[in-house]
Amino acid sequence: MSSYSLASSTWDEKELNAIQTVIDSDMFTMGKHVAQYEQDFASFFGSKYALMVSSGSTANLLMIASLFFTKNKELKLKRGDEIIVPAVSWSTTYFPLQQYGLKVKFVDIDRETLNIDLKKLEAAITEKTKAILLVNLLGNPNDFNAINKMIKGKGITLLEDNCESMGATYQDKQAGTFGLMGTYSSFFSHHIATMEGGCVVTDDEELYHILLTIRAHGWTRNLPKVNHVTGTKSDDMFEEAFKFVLPGYNVRPLEMSGAIGIEQLKKLPSFIQNRQDNARLFVNLFKNHPYIQIQKETEKSSWFGFSMILKENAPYTRKELVAKLQDNGVECRPIVTGNFLKNKEVLEFFDYEVAGSLTNAEYIDEYGLFVGNQQVDIKDKITSLHELLS
Repeated sequence: MSSYSLASSTWDEKELNAIQTVIDSDMFTMGKHVAQYEQDFASFFGSKYALMVSSGSTANLLMIASLFFTKNKELKLKRGDEIIVPAVSWSTTYFPLQQYGLKVKFVDIDRETLNIDLKKLEAAITEKTKAILLVNLLGNPNDFNAINKMIKGKGITLLEDNCESMGATYQDKQAGTFGLMGTYSSFFSHHIATMEGGCVVTDDEELYHILLTIRAHGWTRNLPKVNHVTGTKSDDMFEEAFKFVLPGYNVRPLEMSGAIGIEQLKKLPSFIQNRQDNARLFVNLFKNHPYIQIQKETEKSSWFGFSMILKENAPYTRKELVAKLQDNGVECRPIVTGNFLKNKEVLEFFDYEVAGSLTNAEYIDEYGLFVGNQQVDIKDKITSLHELLS
């Protein structure tokens, strides 16, 4: 078969023209294009506020950091607080939790949906649980109704890492907007691409103001005059422009990334539709495969990629399957990080525990992989893939 890649470019002349507009302006740091992208992003996903940052990873970092600086006692996190996470995600879902001294409790995933196992999640929740960081894996939204019922009245903050699932919906509401905050990524292989880039969304104005501060040096320069961080800013801009109030970072996006994002968002509905059309064929072809299990859609997935997990009766190993795919021009990779708990070296730096067994995370770590989905029609490649593996 012809080459079947994990991802392909989402750009055309519109993105190149957007870059040229920024070059012509000779203003490359975060400015009006980033601001416009943030407005468009918030509007598209149905959130009050959106903050663009340099990556999905730094979006996760700021999301966690902001909860250490809030004045809201019900939401405020402190070192040692317990936060529950699924055992399968990207590394930078977890690293901000370690960096801010949180007690990380890992819970197994559901082998069908690849999201957190709901029964094991419920069993893992205790009086010590302060927050749950959900991950919508490979485009698939979590069962938010079930999870909200589970935590109702318990004072638990719900957060979302939606970096792999831009455009997924649950009961017609965008994934990434069910928690107090949600994060998105616009890295090359994701649903839209802004060179590098990410976003945090929230409806909480105080958290938004904190995010504005810690995104750029911890200063007050980007805050509105009346704000939840300092109250009212001074009219003396000589002094105010260099006033530092929170221990922040510099994770600002480039102005080029904002300009590109404006064009990419316009295309996102068609990108998601094409991914879902591709997925419809993939599911139809592989749903009854004798040796391969595929991901079960919770609601409307945006289908980041197509997972393939060898069943117990498979007559070949994953290593043999990978070789077969690679020999025939099909790119593949592990399901995100697989079971993150296998990374013993980095876990030495964590304060963590495991809630129950990680049977499914361990299984997909040994027997799972995924192949690509794209924002264009790849039905011919999917058909050829099925023929190859039938």
